Amino acid sequence: MPQFEITTVLSVPPQRAFEACLDVEAHTQSMAASAERAVAGTTHGRLSLGDAVTFQARHFGLTWQLTARIMAYDPPRHFVDEQERGPFKRWRHAHFFEPDGTGGSIMRDVIDFASPLGPLGRMADTTVLGWYMPRLIRNRNTYLANLLR
Repeated sequence: MPQFEITTVLSVPPQRAFEACLDVEAHTQSMAASAERAVAGTTHGRLSLGDAVTFQARHFGLTWQLTARIMAYDPPRHFVDEQERGPFKRWRHAHFFEPDGTGGSIMRDVIDFASPLGPLGRMADTTVLGWYMPRLIRNRNTYLANLLR
């Protein structure tokens, strides 16, 4: 199962970064390049433990839906969202926040995912999604860093 980690320095304290990452509107705005929008579940405001949201977006010329639920929640240090329904065999996104010692925070995203379809899915994971997914998360984090200045 592929896993990758992205570390981003933010100029705001962990509490503010934690809250921004759980904000549905901030998420959809950060993914505007793929026309992402919340279409079911908690579609506005801030997510909390047990909340689910279904996002719809275009990737690779196709429209996809992914329903994720907040499975772990420890403000302002950590939360985890996991796919309940969607294109992946498995999708788990752990978010970690810690002070950077200067009033800002270090945000760490740890993503575990796997595509369906056995060997074809593993090939897609290593050849396409292995570079596409980290780029998507880096772009989202750049948006958040600019939003939180």
